[in-house]
Amino acid sequence: MAASGAQEQLESNPQYYQSLLAIEHDPKLKDTIDADIHRTFPDNVLFQSKAEPSLQKALNNVLLAYGHHNKAVGYCQGMNFIAGYLILVTKDEEKSFWLMDALLGRILPDYYKPSMLGLKTDHEVLGELVKVKAPAIGQLMDQFPGIWTLVVSRWFICLYIDILPIETVLRIWDCLFYEGSKVIFRVALTLIVHHQPEILRARSLGDVCTCFKEITCGAFTLDCHAFMQKIFSEPGSLSMATIERLREKYRQRILVEESGQS
Repeated sequence: MAASGAQEQLESNPQYYQSLLAIEHDPKLKDTIDADIHRTFPDNVLFQSKAEPSLQKALNNVLLAYGHHNKAVGYCQGMNFIAGYLILVTKDEEKSFWLMDALLGRILPDYYKPSMLGLKTDHEVLGELVKVKAPAIGQLMDQFPGIWTLVVSRWFICLYIDILPIETVLRIWDCLFYEGSKVIFRVALTLIVHHQPEILRARSLGDVCTCFKEITCGAFTLDCHAFMQKIFSEPGSLSMATIERLREKYRQRILVEESGQS
């Protein structure tokens, strides 16, 4: 709460969260959220509708409030997992709301807007970073246009929830709130660089997709302490300035391509 700036926002805006819940809700926003509530952590007993108390109500409240707070985003698939995860950790709706605001509003802007420009940009940035850190994999992936969107889209949009073991994800999120979005790239690069031999054995698009699912499992990601040490050593140096330079380059390129298509 302190590292992300969420505590400051909470204290500066007393009753704001409650006021968002008290207003009349947009029926379309409500229906979209309702459709995803039951798909959120279906195996977690606390999120089952028969649980006492069920966290589904808290999840619904946080997503509705955020949808009204950030109208440019509203609600997008993937946000239910992020809000649900925050509720599990904080056990507090209002704290979860402000942490979500820190993530979606400041740390990962444009990931969840309808255009998903930030997410598309970061797929391309990762591809460029892989060419520098693991050139052989960069060459392999170049054979398959659009491959990065296919293999890492869920990694990024769910911030590794349901991709990596829960304790490892919690450690990643600590760093994400403290250090910002470059941590997402560090995790992806570590998974890719560490499993370079397996990835390079891929001979088809199907092989690559299967391999990217498999590299998130197993002992390497299960030992969260060792894994976190690896993400700060294995990919080597990675500055925010480099990431921002690449983001600007690819953001402009995507905007030009999309304006040409329309």
